Amino acid sequence: MDIPWLHNVVKAAESSQAQGRAAHALMISGAVGTGKRSAAAWLAGRHLGIGSGESLPQFPLTVPEHADLRWVTTPEDKHTIGIEQIRTLVSHLSLTSYAGGGKVAVIEPAEAMTHNAANSLLKTLEEPSGDSLLILIADRLGRLPATIFSRCQRLNVHVPKEQAGLAWLQNLHPGTSWGAVLKDSGFAPLAALDAHKRLDETAAMASELVAVAEGRAAPLPVAAKWAKHEPDFVFSWFSRQIQTCILRVSGCAPAGVSAIVDDSVLGRIDRRNLFCYLDIINRLRGQPAGSFNVQLTLECLLIDWAGSLKSITDTE
Repeated sequence: MDIPWLHNVVKAAESSQAQGRAAHALMISGAVGTGKRSAAAWLAGRHLGIGSGESLPQFPLTVPEHADLRWVTTPEDKHTIGIEQIRTLVSHLSLTSYAGGGKVAVIEPAEAMTHNAANSLLKTLEEPSGDSLLILIADRLGRLPATIFSRCQRLNVHVPKEQAGLAWLQNLHPGTSWGAVLKDSGFAPLAALDAHKRLDETAAMASELVAVAEGRAAPLPVAAKWAKHEPDFVFSWFSRQIQTCILRVSGCAPAGVSAIVDDSVLGRIDRRNLFCYLDIINRLRGQPAGSFNVQLTLECLLIDWAGSLKSITDTE
């Protein structure tokens, strides 16, 4: 299925080729759930002259299989992309193309590279081998070293307009009510798909968040349950709930956004503390996976929440 809001990827590729300035190192950035990996797969197929010739990137993602393509991501048992993975990739790019159409390497997420891994990639970024294309996909630009960031041509994938996102989702799954899920997902359609699959989980977390605030649930057991989920899922969801709280106490909450926390709870919390709380959660989201104790961190956050944020503990 076409991903129509990625037309800027197609236009950028066509424009660069027409002007004879095709990038050798490209960084695709944008919000999670906007189709950056599908864009990378389309660009890889175009560079290598493979695939079905689709005019737009496709959903669901299918990574092309080709001798001249390497797709590097975090191993199943790790949170980072290590130096040996990058060294192997650099060695592959230095070899002659098997099919004669150049080589492509995709690294995702690029911010998962360790410091040493990123350093080992610098020379390749500066002096690419032959007709090679290196694509870095960044979910969190702030985690990338400036040395990597500055050596790549940027391609930002934007979130589509709300109506366009709703139309695409309805076409994919007719009859599903997508409005609230799409808004809660920051209007990123692929993120909305993932959120819809996890509605039972988020509904349980929402109930537990309210119960902690009202003193009907203890913070530590709830933190233990939340710690069983992927950290990025939990902290992203938590961040969205606090953002919604801030919008509500400011009188700026858009229609259709789910209100999980009761007004009586919000009335006990100082707005300045909500901003501080959100800042702490977002800083945690910006830290590499595995760099902190998730359960202990959630315990601290939920203890603060149970205390109406009267005495916020910075978990960093």
